[in-house]
Amino acid sequence: MRLVIYGVVFLVAVSVFGSAYVRLAPSDPKLWNTPITAPEDVDSVGGAIRVLQADLELFRRVRHEMGALPRTQVVMRARKIVGAQDERRITFVTRSLIWGFPDYTTVQFSDGVLKLYGRLRFGRSDLGVNGKRLQGVLGRAQGG
Repeated sequence: MRLVIYGVVFLVAVSVFGSAYVRLAPSDPKLWNTPITAPEDVDSVGGAIRVLQADLELFRRVRHEMGALPRTQVVMRARKIVGAQDERRITFVTRSLIWGFPDYTTVQFSDGVLKLYGRLRFGRSDLGVNGKRLQGVLGRAQGG
């Protein structure tokens, strides 16, 4: 009986410490708010990228839709003007409801191309969550 109690206490302690680490682990915004270089859509085990022709208004609507998601906040914004090219980039973190796992989503607009990159921070697979989030945000921003 004692062994069972110790086992339960151990599992609870691991869960509490694991949850605290996931929620409180430091995060350098510069590591996440990096340029998206992919030329086309990508779906991977840990994230997704969407690339489409767009205008500045669609970028603004996507940025608004991302910010309106539950448990989502801005991590970092960047704007760079090089010659005639104006690049705007903003990165959000969205946390899962129960454990608070962070997923980072970068939205970038440059030269008529909108790119979105959603990826996980911890683990190996996001179970398609980031791709679904990107599709939902794009659908709402495009009025669908």
